[in-house]
Amino acid sequence: MPYLGGEEALRELRRALANPHVQADRLRYRAAVLRVIRHMAQGADVSGLFPEMVKASAAADVVQKKLVSLYVRAQAPRQPQLALLAVNTLRKDCAHPSPAVRGLALRSMCGLRMPGIQEYLQQPLLSGLRDKAAYVRRAAVLGCAKMVKLQGDSEVDGALVNELYSLLRDRDPIVVVNCLRALEEILKKEGGVVINKPIAHHLLNRMADLDQWGQSEVLTFLLRYRPRSEEELFDILNLLDGYLKSSSPSVVMAATKLFLVLAREYPHVQADVLVRVKGPLLSACTSESRELCFTALCHVRQILGSLPGHFSSHYKKFFCSYSEPHYIKCQKMEVLCELVNDENVQQVLEELKGYCTDVSVELAQGAIFAIGNIARTYTEQCVGILTELLGLQQEHITSAVVQAFRDLVWLCPQCTDAVCRALPSCEDTIQDSEGKQALIWLLGTHGEKVPNAPYVLEDFVENVKSEMFPAVKMELLTALVRLFLSRPAECQDMLGRLLYYCIEEEMDMAVRDRGLFYYRLLQSGVEEVKRVLCSPKSDPSLGLLEDQTERPVNTWASEFNTLAPVYGRECWALVTAHQPAEPSYSSPCTDSRNKDTVSLISEGNKEVLKVHPDTGSLTLIPDVYLTAEQFEKTWLSLDMSCRLSLPWCGTVHPDTIQTALHVVHIQTIAMSKAGIQPWKAYLSAQDDAGCLFLTELLLEAADSEMQVSVKQSEAKPEALQTFISALRTVMGAVAGLGS
Repeated sequence: MPYLGGEEALRELRRALANPHVQADRLRYRAAVLRVIRHMAQGADVSGLFPEMVKASAAADVVQKKLVSLYVRAQAPRQPQLALLAVNTLRKDCAHPSPAVRGLALRSMCGLRMPGIQEYLQQPLLSGLRDKAAYVRRAAVLGCAKMVKLQGDSEVDGALVNELYSLLRDRDPIVVVNCLRALEEILKKEGGVVINKPIAHHLLNRMADLDQWGQSEVLTFLLRYRPRSEEELFDILNLLDGYLKSSSPSVVMAATKLFLVLAREYPHVQADVLVRVKGPLLSACTSESRELCFTALCHVRQILGSLPGHFSSHYKKFFCSYSEPHYIKCQKMEVLCELVNDENVQQVLEELKGYCTDVSVELAQGAIFAIGNIARTYTEQCVGILTELLGLQQEHITSAVVQAFRDLVWLCPQCTDAVCRALPSCEDTIQDSEGKQALIWLLGTHGEKVPNAPYVLEDFVENVKSEMFPAVKMELLTALVRLFLSRPAECQDMLGRLLYYCIEEEMDMAVRDRGLFYYRLLQSGVEEVKRVLCSPKSDPSLGLLEDQTERPVNTWASEFNTLAPVYGRECWALVTAHQPAEPSYSSPCTDSRNKDTVSLISEGNKEVLKVHPDTGSLTLIPDVYLTAEQFEKTWLSLDMSCRLSLPWCGTVHPDTIQTALHVVHIQTIAMSKAGIQPWKAYLSAQDDAGCLFLTELLLEAADSEMQVSVKQSEAKPEALQTFISALRTVMGAVAGLGS
């Protein structure tokens, strides 16, 4: 058998495609084409068969045409000249009697990625928009969006936009939805497709003809329309009423959002809508699709922020199943915490108590924290359950319980005595940093109620040298100074030993500074220590679960049925925040001193240089910093990728160079001062693929060439070339400023 992708295999395929007997047999010809596609799918280079495959597209077999179309779209970027042969064949197919062939030809032409293809697309697409067959019109509408995208920043053809707007009244529902999506893409810079009253009413009347995907899309676009009167508003809501009962969760969610947005001035209508979608949301929460289930749970939590207890009667729907993944179980526990009331608190706590012994450490601790949250309202029952869990003597359970106790006594001081009675013997089980800090805080703040508190802290002092977590040491310092104020006789000796160790022997500077601070504070007198450290031991004003303020529906209605409930409002705001375009470079600059790439802004005595990037293949990531030690270690481990010399005139201005490099996301590791000879600088940058570029600049003397050495963490010649071009542009521009 010939080697896959080898010359012999290509010759055999070429002979089969060119054989007249094979071409005369439809099935054999299709089989030969299929073999080529199979080789291409396995990674073999079959670009040499382009002429034969283009010839195969002239066959009458529609299946064969589809196979050839797949090949041509994949290989056209490698053979742009030969691809013109395919374009001519495809243009002929656009006039074929069969609608399937015409539509396939349009799809294939729009899928070609080659220079100048736009001029061949315009006439077939315009003809396709007026075609009698709906399949052809569907392909032509989507092809218009692809063509405009290929044109880049050129002006959008107004006639094309008008043609697409007229097709919104097409008799085929899929053409209508495709037109909406195409117009949205084409008019992106202008704000997207405009939905006026005639279009909105037409879309509402066509909703029944659309499939579930089309209905979801249309409902999303209708958010842009604002009814002009109350009568029109309620007419629209009446038309949409049936879609709240749709079998498709996406349609229900889209319709719900449209109701909430349109009825923003009618809170009773919004509340009624949320009651009606309770059933579909509960069904989604128990769906076999994990993604759908998680999204529905996030939206349930969003609704509970405005309607507390909205799902309380269905709290058992949010009990966890053993087969559910961790992230869904965590969401359900969060929902359960918000559904607790006097009627179901016992059942919810029993359910959460069962999760506390789960084999998953994260789930068990999450259940304990959930019980701790409920304890803010139902303190006695929850403290009893948490105290029982301490008897299991499990490290992760004890740690989570102690952390829950710490938060609880801060918010609910009435439970302090019960918590203090449960603390003895906890120190033997806890090993993690968070648990130790929580226990030490409790012993230091409420140590006067724990008989053995000084002796527990003394064990921590004895083992302080082997303690790995600086945060635990700092918490121990604070707790021991606090306990010293209430039980000085028992704490004086160990406090002296701890302060001596932290000041004289501790290597962590934060711990050492904390020790010095307390030592000097104690020297100023006990009253001063009390004034600084004796802050309130609790703050009930942070509120209970039952006192949480309700958020109006309008505060989140626009976020409903988006990713905002999934990410969280703050995280989603960061994700969607408008960021300035990052510098990227596609080709070397021909003139390193081109003043068009430079903008000089006076800012005191400092010059700020900005390099305006082009769009291209290299994107440098901002705010990626290496320490000097990391740079040195990486530099020594890499081989030299490139050396070059840059012309340099005059003296070096380090501030200007550093500012200019920072603009294009090249970070400065170290740089010599002005006037030092030889002058050196060490730079680092990282692209979006994770490739590091480490650079050394060396200038032996003024008015000489600057030596540039670049090392690359991954062998990427094209990326290296564009990085050097960017660096050359920046340094050339700075040299031009200096001269």
